[in-house]
Amino acid sequence: MKNQLFIDGKWVSPIHGGTQEIFNPATGNLLHVVAVASEHDVDIAVKAARRAFDKDGWSTLPGSERAKYLRKMAEIIRRRLPELAELEVKDNGKPRPEAEWDIGDAAGCFEYYAKLAEELDTNNKSDIQLSDDRFTSKVVREPLGVVGAIVPWNYPLLMASWKVAPALAAGCTVVLKPAEVTPLTSLELAAVAEEAGLPAGVLNVLTGRGSVAGQAIVDHPLVDKLAFTGSGPVGSRIMASASKDVKRVTLELGGKSPLIVFPDSDIAKAVEWVMFGIFWNQGQVCSATSRVLVHEEIYQSFLDRLVAEAKKITIGNGLDAGILLGPLVSETQHRNVSNAVLKAKEDGAKVLTGGGRPANMEQGYFFEPTVLTDVPLNSEAWIEEIFGPVVCVRPFATEQEAVELANDSRFGLAAAVMSQNNELAERVAANLRAGVVWINCSQPTFTEAPWGGYKQSGIGRELGPWGLDNYLETKQITAYVSDAPWGWYIK
Repeated sequence: MKNQLFIDGKWVSPIHGGTQEIFNPATGNLLHVVAVASEHDVDIAVKAARRAFDKDGWSTLPGSERAKYLRKMAEIIRRRLPELAELEVKDNGKPRPEAEWDIGDAAGCFEYYAKLAEELDTNNKSDIQLSDDRFTSKVVREPLGVVGAIVPWNYPLLMASWKVAPALAAGCTVVLKPAEVTPLTSLELAAVAEEAGLPAGVLNVLTGRGSVAGQAIVDHPLVDKLAFTGSGPVGSRIMASASKDVKRVTLELGGKSPLIVFPDSDIAKAVEWVMFGIFWNQGQVCSATSRVLVHEEIYQSFLDRLVAEAKKITIGNGLDAGILLGPLVSETQHRNVSNAVLKAKEDGAKVLTGGGRPANMEQGYFFEPTVLTDVPLNSEAWIEEIFGPVVCVRPFATEQEAVELANDSRFGLAAAVMSQNNELAERVAANLRAGVVWINCSQPTFTEAPWGGYKQSGIGRELGPWGLDNYLETKQITAYVSDAPWGWYIK
């Protein structure tokens, strides 16, 4: 495992020699020690990225040439998938099958954007039909510049890939800062880039604290674009800081995603999708299905099935076979989730199952699958992200009531509807105020489709061609082609 900073194509120790301990969430034991970057290290990395963009030719390299590097990185990630997945489990806590899925998706992300990089060679210019034939005009898309990418701890390598792959495809250079508690696979991404022969300075990876290294990236005057995934409060601060230099910003923030279950739904299928939506990755998902609205006709039957199935989930170390729920990522996150459930109970919520640490599991940061009912609409448990395996369930009587409850949130990242009536499902989907809406499923995410939210869930879209557009500037080039003089001042 790497324990240095990756700057300008080299592994280097931080100028001030700081280190930080990384713990295995399944055991609470020390896993590794990594470097801590200072503002000086950030400055060196950003300047390396600036030089690689401005002088060394990455931004002017044909897309087909950039694509070769991206495909090579994808190839290496796939070759190393078992070891990278194991490292993700040790670092983040998620079960191995989930980690393997994530690492495969990361490789797929590089492959997808390699294809889009190639397409830039042929479709990056477009003519505009003007109303005055004395002029011609065309639009050209060009790489934006140096990107500061700050990623979260819930999908460490995948979230890094969502930003690095399209940025490199567009011709940008990147300074990547992984989350403090899960930096290990991002460091391995630097090793992947090194093995792939990526030119020096094109990708730089700095471990360290958000308040120091992250803020230094945000504030650096040579950074043109900030791409952040994380909490709303941090995103708000990044947006405020970026406004000083009018930096381009993409923010993928929090959510409190609703799922509506209509009475004609197959209860067994609905329960499984709810469980996938809230217990996958221990509920540490920005789009987690944390608010479930069930029609009163099937409410009790749904609850009975959900509680019974939740109790069957195998909890343990993500490296062990058959485990479907690993630990939360850190002691701090375990405390936050515990406090959220305690506060919900104080507000009058009922805990139908779960609610705390599993019996006989004192080591590690494990938390039971938890189902809450009777959660008041003004309770933090209903309003705020818990970011754990905790779902709030309540009944509804009419379609209008369900949609109003679903939309009654400052978030708008994702939502879902379950019904065998296609017309009803499509109508409700159209009325849900969210950037991602699922019908008869929850959480499937595809590299080809846009990802992002309404309201306070963020700004901009990642993935698909929209993800590439994040890292391209649009330039108009207009020419006067008439032989006649302009004749405004000189007749």
